[in-house]
Amino acid sequence: MMYHAYQTHSDLMWPVRTLSRLSLPFLEGQAGDGPTLPAQRQAAAACKVLELAEVTHRRPAWQIEAVTVGGETVPVTEEAVLVTPFATLLRFRKAVGPVQPKVLVVAPMSGHFATLLRDTVRTLLVDHDVHVTDWHNIRDVPFEEGRFGLDEYTDHIVTFLEAMGPGANVVAVCQPCVAALAAVAIMSEDGNAATPASLTLMAGPIDCRISPTAVNVLATSKPIAWFEKNLISTVPWRHGGAGRRVYPGFMQLSAFMSMNKERHADAFKAYYQNLVADEREKAEVTRAFYAEYMAVSDLSADFYLETVRLVFQDYALPRGELTVHGRRIDLMAIRRTAIVTIEGEKDDICAIGQTLAAHDLCTSLRPYMRTHYVQAGVGHYGVFSGKRWQNQIYPVVRGVIHVSQ
Repeated sequence: MMYHAYQTHSDLMWPVRTLSRLSLPFLEGQAGDGPTLPAQRQAAAACKVLELAEVTHRRPAWQIEAVTVGGETVPVTEEAVLVTPFATLLRFRKAVGPVQPKVLVVAPMSGHFATLLRDTVRTLLVDHDVHVTDWHNIRDVPFEEGRFGLDEYTDHIVTFLEAMGPGANVVAVCQPCVAALAAVAIMSEDGNAATPASLTLMAGPIDCRISPTAVNVLATSKPIAWFEKNLISTVPWRHGGAGRRVYPGFMQLSAFMSMNKERHADAFKAYYQNLVADEREKAEVTRAFYAEYMAVSDLSADFYLETVRLVFQDYALPRGELTVHGRRIDLMAIRRTAIVTIEGEKDDICAIGQTLAAHDLCTSLRPYMRTHYVQAGVGHYGVFSGKRWQNQIYPVVRGVIHVSQ
């Protein structure tokens, strides 16, 4: 019912948003240089705030058209290497340049699109042939395509690595660290030729028993039945995935925003004030962030509930109890894949030690194939975006990848 109520509210707001969009060109003036009268500027700013506050369900553009390699600007084009009903293996092909190590960036499925890792991908592109798991919005995937749970997520990592071929490297960001580690263990045990040369785990919940955060406490404070009853809904009939059970992205967005209500309210207030004052650069920073943040993607109910239960409640991986299609994951099988763990000093989502735990579990790896790095002064998102990611964390990741080739 909650999804239907949300859809009804969205439908009721459609005339208001449409009128706002149609009014904006007239309020901004015929020349498009911005309104000149104070009342016009205020009205135009209000329209833009209303537009920015809209929750959307479409993946934003990657906006990576070129990178600088060796002092030269190199064009970048997007190429769909492999497409499944649930995801696209997307390659950012550089027009020219030397052969570089292949990297698969495994994006989280956590209510936003893979474009949330735009800065991660752009940085990696300078020195690597980058691919990404571009997850589709599950509400658009037809019901007859079947279930999508943690097993299927792990399958996709294996399948995409096989499509990329031998010698690839994996960079898993946050939530998928567990699935990525499981996939590498399976491939290692099977002697799969596409087993990656290195695996970088960035701020991922490998062992949530260590220094539990507020997120971990919430996950264990209620039984899994509570999450299913209160957070799972059914996709309305008008969408491609009608009938699917999902954890709606708009609910997860609401939960995130409610944790910092004042900060978000202040941001929108400042956005309005910057527009009225014609401070375009400041306004653009806010607009760019929220245009991404307000674009939400639903999660399959199977995947969400299995992640909460197995990763955050049962600690199945560190206890040696995680299975994929009934097959127990044996992390001791990992012998030839170098492992890098990255953590942020101020991460309040995935605490220090939770990702580091991977080294204690992969006991067959020799010491020289293990790297751990803690970045001072950054929270969760600073691990994979921003200047410290670019200037301090990335060189560590790049170094291991290039040594592993």
